This record gives sequence, C-alpha cells and structure tokens, in this order.
Amino acid sequence: MARLGLAGPVRVARWADAALGPGRDGATADGKATLSDTTAERAAGDLGLTTAQVRADWDTARLAGLVEVHGDSARPGWRLRAWDRDDSAVLRGWVALFDAWSLASPEPEGHEPAAVAEVVSAMPQVLSFLQLSAGPVPVEQLLDLLQQRVTELRTERCEVPYGPQAEPGAHLLGPAPDAAAARPALAAGALPETSRPATGHEPEHPAPGDPTGDSALAPLLDWALRALASVGALTYGGGLATLTPLGSWAVWVKLEQICVAAQSPAGNIEQAAEDMLRGCAQLRPNAARAEYRAWLAARPVGSAVTELLDAARGEDALLRGLAFEALRVVGAPAEPDVRSVLDEPALRPYALLWLAEHDGVDPEDAHEVLTREEATWLWVDTAAAVADHGEAPMLVRHLESAVQPTVPALLDEVRAVGHPRTVQVLVALAAAHPDPALAKAVRRAAFQVHTGGS
Repeated sequence: MARLGLAGPVRVARWADAALGPGRDGATADGKATLSDTTAERAAGDLGLTTAQVRADWDTARLAGLVEVHGDSARPGWRLRAWDRDDSAVLRGWVALFDAWSLASPEPEGHEPAAVAEVVSAMPQVLSFLQLSAGPVPVEQLLDLLQQRVTELRTERCEVPYGPQAEPGAHLLGPAPDAAAARPALAAGALPETSRPATGHEPEHPAPGDPTGDSALAPLLDWALRALASVGALTYGGGLATLTPLGSWAVWVKLEQICVAAQSPAGNIEQAAEDMLRGCAQLRPNAARAEYRAWLAARPVGSAVTELLDAARGEDALLRGLAFEALRVVGAPAEPDVRSVLDEPALRPYALLWLAEHDGVDPEDAHEVLTREEATWLWVDTAAAVADHGEAPMLVRHLESAVQPTVPALLDEVRAVGHPRTVQVLVALAAAHPDPALAKAVRRAAFQVHTGGS
C-alpha cells in the first residue's frame, strides 16, 4: 500500500534526480532546483502529467523524504536510493508523510493559529480511538472526543478561554475531566458518550462563543480528516472515518514507541547521548540495545543521530564504539549522516564497518572493507577503550584481534598509523603482558613513538 500510494511522488523524485541534479541538463533558468513554473511545466511534459499533479507529487516527495533540496540542486533522499531494495525505506517514507499530515492540505481560513495547533495536538488521541475501534466511526463521535481533548489541553495549561466571554458566572469549559474520561484512547477504551459510565466529571456542553464548541471545531476536524485521508491514513466520507490498514499499522507503531520509551530499563531516557552511552557501558548487549531503542524512541531520529556522532567524536574511545552500536539500532535513517563522517579519521573505520553491515555484509566479514591502516587505527582505538575501562587480561587478549601476523609487525604499523593514544596503549599493554621480552619490546616501541624516533 505504501509503494502504491507513493508511486507518483517517487516518479517525480526520480525525474528531479535526473533533471535537476548538479551538472545535469534541464535545470531551471535561474539555476535553482526549486519547482518553478518552468520546471513544473517541463516535468509535466516529460511525465505526461498536469502541472498541478507534478506540484502535488513534488510536495509529497519532499514530505516523505524522497527528495531533498540543497541550495541550487535537488538530490534524492536515502529512501529513494533504497526504494527498490528495502521495504523498510518505503514504510519509513510513508510514516514521514503520515507525521507531516498537517502540512499535506492547507488549513481552513478564519481560525486562530492556536486553535489549529490544539487540533493537531489532539489528533493522536482521535487516531488512537479509530485504531481501537477497528472500523468506521461516526464523525459526530470523533468531534465529541476532539472537543474533550482540546478542553483537557487547555485545562492542563490553566488557560483562560480566548473566545468571546459569556456572562459572569457562566461555565465555559466545564470541570476538568478525570483521567479515565479525559484519556479515552488510552484508558477507558475511548467509549462513546452514550456508553461511557457516568463519572460525575463529564464536560458540560460549551457555552456560545466557546472555541471548543462544535461550530468552531467541526471545520478543523473536517480539515484534519481530509488531510489524513490525502496521505492514505484513513478513508473519510458519508459522515464516517475509518483507518486504512496502513494507517492502523502506523498508529500501532506510534503507540509501541511510546511504550518502549516509557520502559527505559536503565533509566537513561532523559540523558544526553554521552551520558546515556556511559550508562549503557556496563550493560549486556541485549540490555544495552533495549536502552538504545528506548532513548531513540523518545526523540527525533535526526537529532538523535547528530547527538550520537557528536559523542563519538569525543576523546573516550569506548563511547565511540558504543555510539556506533546505537546507530546500528537506528538503521537506514542514519546512513546519510554516517557517510558524511567518512572523511574524519577517528570515525572512518567505524563508519565503514557500519555501512558494510548496513549493506548486508556479514558482521564477521565486515572488517575486510578496511585497509590495513584503517584496521590498525581501529585496533589502537579499541585498545584505548580497553585500557581505560577494561582489565589487564582483556588488553592482552586484544592482541589476538590484530590483523598483523606478528607482534613486531603490529608495533611497526601501530607506530606509523599516528593514533593520538598510541603511547598510552603501548605502555598499558607492556604493563599488562606477562611475557617480559614482549613487554620490553612494547615499552621500547612506546618510547620511540613518544620521542619521535624510529
């Protein structure tokens, strides 16, 4: 369903990749890769579409991350590159469009921006209700739910209504609903008003002029449902709304993410990336991955990836390795950012291994993508992490993972690779190794690196 729904935007995105990329013929006259009238007309002619269809598909392609505009060029997003080989890229593209539903259709005119924002904030509750209902729901029932949720949002903010005021003493918002009635999608099963047991706290009907009333919210609910229908999340017509299978799946995924984020096993969900990684350092691999998933579920993917890469750039080699383990949990959305650090010597070996595994290379064979120098750099970096955080026997065992066949060959290449922690690593290894002759050779190598000798 996601492939079918995004077929048009994919077609326009691929056309843009061919016609508007750097150095390609067919760029607009002003040299910008925006969809100007000239560009839209040319795309319509090339694709056999109307300019309105081209513009609509272009907007959808950008919302779904299929195409990205950077300065004077348009380039395909990672989802378009992976479209034919990765079903998860297709689903992520559609979920990005689903998340941007409020941008898919112009909002109705004549409404306060605050009211529109409240409806957007309240729609997840409406969608949860639709998901739990598993069938058509009358719009009147959704309007009642929306009204309650908007009232709850204002009550939580202790906000004075901004609409025309009623006579003194008139009840504008009604008493604050209790938790079960105020959160029907997550607590009381989103029961309709006719079947929900009385609690004594149900909101009264809004007074005239109250911006939470039917007359104010009905057009905004209509807009929201039409926008969600335009992205394929639901069907809407005849006074009924029904989630599509794709929309039901997306709502389920969102609820699951909330549950995962709420169950952070080690309690690091609120920490910055560096502190979170330090908190995971002593966890077993499965427990650490669960913590990464919880941490990632609580924040936007883009900012989370940026935080992890910033942590990887620090001096602590252990955090560098853990950051890329967390990026493995992120998966495909991290690919552009991981590729962008290939020019950074400290991150390049980790990035190459990550990309190889992402492309399907067996983790045990991924090291083959590294040059001898890159493998040596990674060996020293990992040894630094062991020296800082591990035990002496672990550092001795780390010798076995070196690509060099002999210790003298390893020492020669370690001296040449120029890692900033080389001296400390060699000193720690010499102190830990039980063989006096080998320890002496390692100390000599450390001294040579320190003094700049050969």
